Amino acid sequence: MEYKDYYKTLGVERNATTDEIKKKYRKLALKYHPDKNQGNKEAEDKFKEISEAYDVLSDAEKRKKYDQLGSNWKQYEQQGFSGQTSGGWQNFGGAGGFGSGGFGGGGFSDFFEMFFGQSDGGQRSGRWSSSQQSRPRKGKDLSANLTLTLLEAYQGSQRLLNLGDNTIKISINPGVKDGQTLRVKGKGNPGMNGGEAGDLLLKININTDGDYIRDGDDLTKTVLVDVYTAILGGKINVNTLKGTISVPIKPGTQNNSVLRLKEMGMPHYGKKGFGNLLIKIQLVLPSYISEKERELIQQAADLREGEKGVVS
Repeated sequence: MEYKDYYKTLGVERNATTDEIKKKYRKLALKYHPDKNQGNKEAEDKFKEISEAYDVLSDAEKRKKYDQLGSNWKQYEQQGFSGQTSGGWQNFGGAGGFGSGGFGGGGFSDFFEMFFGQSDGGQRSGRWSSSQQSRPRKGKDLSANLTLTLLEAYQGSQRLLNLGDNTIKISINPGVKDGQTLRVKGKGNPGMNGGEAGDLLLKININTDGDYIRDGDDLTKTVLVDVYTAILGGKINVNTLKGTISVPIKPGTQNNSVLRLKEMGMPHYGKKGFGNLLIKIQLVLPSYISEKERELIQQAADLREGEKGVVS
């Protein structure tokens, strides 16, 4: 029969505290729980192993007996002893009667049954004990996708989701990001034996908006500006997610220059404030000019050429 190193099974030191053991067990149990690994025999066996290790190491009396066993295991195995009484180790009929050390119908290994019996486990099923079966268990989480426009992500949104026979109302806070997963408490599958319901994991998809490029909570928008306004300065109207605003253009504004409008970007999700809106200037030449315009532009060009020839 194989010796079970329960400390190694849980991945803790032999002097680990009860809290350390409990924390490690919870992490492993969550990973290998049968409800999350249906049909996975390897995960089921691993769950049994860590449950057995925790059963022993979380109980002060059992842990003391186990630690006393320690390196003397081979001696006890050869003598065929198991199950401790106040007077020492009680003989149950020799090593020939021992099992392989694996998991049988009792749920825990032969090693455990021989040395600790079933005094606290009762009748065990092939997966876990009846006490575990009757314990309240949280329901499974559900997953769903939700697609929003950029404006809906900016303003926040409310949606009705059809989850089988159940329709629920979901509120999305402003500033949610593409690919973000929101957890809606208690909207998953119902629990068992009085356990709480699972959660709904809602993955957000935001449709690409052709007017904006999003970087975190900052937005970038390209705005067309005619060359006359760029040269002389002026104001242009810009449509933003907050509405139309008037943006001043300085004289001599260059093509591809960027104007930063503070607090005009996306809301910070779950926080106060906004990102920035970056206005990228793209100069536009007129598709048609009159003869009078051409004369004036030529005069301006001649004037500039003449100024170049002036020697100071």
